[in-house]
Amino acid sequence: MAKIKISSKVEQREWEALQSIASESQQSISGLLSEAVADYVRKRRLRPTVLSHLEDSIESNEELGRRLAK
Repeated sequence: MAKIKISSKVEQREWEALQSIASESQQSISGLLSEAVADYVRKRRLRPTVLSHLEDSIESNEELGRRLAK
């Protein structure tokens, strides 16, 4: 997959923590950032789907929920 170069600003404290993690795990900063971005995108896309399924489940089991609440 093609990679693109990005530029951003972060707090120095977080940057230093990221550098420590990279050193401890013997990974590059670039690799960690790519992993973090992919994880963020996956979570943001999954959340609406999960919430939609949850709402559907609650709706279809409304009667059961009322019985259990008694």
